[in-house]
Amino acid sequence: MASPASAGKRASGWQRFKRDRFLLLLALPGVALVLLFQYVPMLGNVIAFKDYQPYLTIAESPWVGFANFEVIFNGDPAFLNALKNTLIISFLQIVVVFPIPIALALLLNSLLSEKIKRVVQSILYLPHFMSWVIVVALFQHMLGNAGIYNNWARQHDFPQLNIIGDPDLFFALITSQAVWKDAGWGTIIFLAAISRVDLELFEAVAVDGGGRLRQLWHVTLPAIRSVVVLLLILKLGDVLTVGFEQIVLQQNQVGLETSEVLDTYVYNYGIVGGNWGVSAAVGLVKGLVGAILVLGANKVAHLFGERGIYSKW
Repeated sequence: MASPASAGKRASGWQRFKRDRFLLLLALPGVALVLLFQYVPMLGNVIAFKDYQPYLTIAESPWVGFANFEVIFNGDPAFLNALKNTLIISFLQIVVVFPIPIALALLLNSLLSEKIKRVVQSILYLPHFMSWVIVVALFQHMLGNAGIYNNWARQHDFPQLNIIGDPDLFFALITSQAVWKDAGWGTIIFLAAISRVDLELFEAVAVDGGGRLRQLWHVTLPAIRSVVVLLLILKLGDVLTVGFEQIVLQQNQVGLETSEVLDTYVYNYGIVGGNWGVSAAVGLVKGLVGAILVLGANKVAHLFGERGIYSKW
């Protein structure tokens, strides 16, 4: 026989269901779409263990076990080169690209004029709405061999810069493109977090004789710390995903040795080369590594007293 406590819990749960039934019905289409387009396709990862060919169904393709994972386990040179480039770009994105929206949000928040702040925000947000095709074309038009700068340099006998086609500058180029395109858009979340800070806290620091730097250090940064930790954890989950479209558009200029990353390796070797099982194997390992990094980083966040992406168990 159920205890009164458990019966009360069931009753309260049923009451909540009856109370929120219309909201749950509204959520059903969204849940169905997520299940259909996010979770059902995950069943296709089984081709990582098969010799899949497009003219055969997944069920008819023969099993090959872990043969598709040999490029990872045996250290295929092309895979290792793609992994090295991916890790370098990921490091630059975390160390260089990730902090810039935080700095921009702090600078925008320090502007006293709301009109100037809105104008600056609009200018910073605009590049985010451009596709990578347009962004890459703009950079090539500005910095390419036949770009605006080199044409001006030739006319005035100044040294020309081969930025677009120089493999040594490729990592700096794609990093600057990512900053230009998405740094302004990334400030939205941090500005929202800053706007929730109680103004009385700033006044208290000012009464104690603290200037703007002390207000920044003792009020603003602690207020957005949890948001920074959360976004950093989510960023670590995508550490092996560094932007397929941006890089594949510029591979012809610098070559695969410098520009090949895991995403383009999956495309070039797996999809274009017909090695579907290998591409699925690499993608599966990428997903597992991302999940492990997210869970591990979240545990570290708990050690420092942060909630992370979910509460401590």
